[in-house]
Amino acid sequence: MRRILFITSNRLGDAVLSTGLLGHLTERFPDARLTIACGPLPAPLFRAVPGLERLIPMAKRSYARHWLRLWLDCVGTRWDLVVDLRNSAVGRLVPARRRAFHAKAARPMHKVEEIAAVLGLSPPPAPRLWIDERARAEAEALLPSDRLPPGAPLLAIGPTANWLGKEWPAERFAALARRLTAADGPLPGARVAVLAAGPERERARPLLEALGGQAIDLTGRTDPMAAAACLSRAALYVGNDSGLMHIAAAAGVPTLGLFGPGFPETYGPWGPRARAVTGTVPRDELLCRVAADPGARGLMDGIAEAVVIDAARALLAGCGGAGGCDHVAANPYRPSELTPSR
Repeated sequence: MRRILFITSNRLGDAVLSTGLLGHLTERFPDARLTIACGPLPAPLFRAVPGLERLIPMAKRSYARHWLRLWLDCVGTRWDLVVDLRNSAVGRLVPARRRAFHAKAARPMHKVEEIAAVLGLSPPPAPRLWIDERARAEAEALLPSDRLPPGAPLLAIGPTANWLGKEWPAERFAALARRLTAADGPLPGARVAVLAAGPERERARPLLEALGGQAIDLTGRTDPMAAAACLSRAALYVGNDSGLMHIAAAAGVPTLGLFGPGFPETYGPWGPRARAVTGTVPRDELLCRVAADPGARGLMDGIAEAVVIDAARALLAGCGGAGGCDHVAANPYRPSELTPSR
């Protein structure tokens, strides 16, 4: 394999989940030259991939002109392998010796497993990150020793998501942080890094204000690669179902993802130290509320603070399992929804 074209998601979380398959390719074909096409948001995560020859951020354009642009960029190359996780026309219309396309799974499985099936890989390779020195330097500037002394514990929290219905109340995040960092908590005296994308900064403000001087405000201050470098220094990450959650898990950080109306069996954080925490209200009921009122609030209220505390303690004690994503439920779901995604 000399030339590989890898087309992945424009969404941050899905792009992170595809990095296991990408990592497999870099190891299987160490001398190959890679071209990676993805959305502009996750693009920084791929800039240090081994063998990268070209990174193409695909900014969406009207009338699907971004796909035409990608085809024009790639049609002049004879590809040895095209891996197209977008199942696009581009993957079919560029010259290639071999092509592999994403297909919807015939049975329920985690997204990591579904992506690995593109190349028939089992067990699926876990998502990974290639954090470069530039990102580590940015993390050092954002978390200097006067704010976070060497060896001091760091709790990272992601209080926002791409949809309000997936956000746990800010006051519960604040209470959680206080209990985790209390003198008798699992992270005594820890500082709390609060992360959120730029457009979500205002929604993170109530948590920052509640934590006061204990908080380190990283909202809107990092690209995904720098965020990964910051998160890699955390002892624990707790956040809503979001791209940041997947970055934390891929960075190897003990990760708790909070799920209300979402699908943890498909999109839970993946890794040996990752768990999805669900609540007391059945998902079907939550989805019915959303169908009746797309702006419905309180969809995450069924996740009790005490359940998250217990899950954090168990995770930090080394009870994360050997792979996949375990689920912790305050009021158990049906058995099929509690099956670990391994």
